[in-house]
Amino acid sequence: MKRYRHIWAAGVAAAAFATVALAQAPGWMPKFEPDGTVKVSAFELPPSALISKEALEGQKARATLRITANVSGGTDIAATRAGIEAYMAPQVAAMKTRYPVDIVEQRIGGVRVRVITPKAGKIDPRRVLINLHGGAFNQCAEGCAMMESIPIASLGAFKVITVDYRQAPEHVFPAASEDVAAVFRELLKSYKARQIGVYGCSAGGALTGQVAAWLPAHGLPQMGAAGIFGAGAVRFGAGDSAHLAAYIDGSLGPPPPKPGTPPPSPGAVRSYFQGANMNDPMVSPAMHRAVAAKFPPTLIITGTRAMDMSPAVFTNSKLLDAGVDSRLIVGEGMGHCFIMQPQLPESQEAYRAIVKHFRTHLG
Repeated sequence: MKRYRHIWAAGVAAAAFATVALAQAPGWMPKFEPDGTVKVSAFELPPSALISKEALEGQKARATLRITANVSGGTDIAATRAGIEAYMAPQVAAMKTRYPVDIVEQRIGGVRVRVITPKAGKIDPRRVLINLHGGAFNQCAEGCAMMESIPIASLGAFKVITVDYRQAPEHVFPAASEDVAAVFRELLKSYKARQIGVYGCSAGGALTGQVAAWLPAHGLPQMGAAGIFGAGAVRFGAGDSAHLAAYIDGSLGPPPPKPGTPPPSPGAVRSYFQGANMNDPMVSPAMHRAVAAKFPPTLIITGTRAMDMSPAVFTNSKLLDAGVDSRLIVGEGMGHCFIMQPQLPESQEAYRAIVKHFRTHLG
């Protein structure tokens, strides 16, 4: 008993010492609240010493390269969409020069799509990819679709079908999932399910996870492989990264409110998820083990400075726990959907990983 009294006394002394030390800590030290909140002082975050020189130059020019369109709502969705497309147009032109492709517009399963194939060389006859573009579920149906589809079609010799799924404010969940399922169902007439891969970035990455839950839940076979980039199979705004990225990036809005506080007033543009339960397994499937267990082999890509890092890491952990073949790439010093910057060595590495993922798991 005396021995345990000594241990207890030592613990009390250590705690007291730690309390005094924190009280005397310099201003840069974090301050901890009883509810687990950590208060941090202002700090400078230099560029990572591990990023490429191309990424470093991009960060230096961040102020002029930042996407400034309002992705969270506004008074005129048509103007918002036009603005983002105008911003993306020169980047799409540069992507087409770097990776020449053919683009054909058509309808599959009643849904508007663009079919993208490499200009030179043979097209892989055994595999087909469905791309789901980013854009906050309300915009970027052209520019983001091209930036995500062109390099993968060219480098992988894949046929990539990018889907112009229904978005807000005209439509709400689950309209996009229904559209992708319609395209998938039609492709099953020409391909086996194991030959069809689905991927996307940002909203398209989240939608990829939702489709992986939707297909088996609605009597369709599971896709052969999935790619969730710049997102996770769980609602956006959850986890540490949404708070951290708001302060070190700033281009994607303020940090989310503390739990238990009301969200900011919605803008004039209706959210795609208006009226939906964000914990629904068809919205956030990674939160439901039985649903996650039905996922196909999945590649997840995020960045250390991306607001989507927490959803991506969480999703990878939950898929692994459910027995799914899941792999996670975290780009050092990279932000949201960095793969849309083809000049970066980090993006080129990601392209190679994406191509390898689908070649390995489809067919």
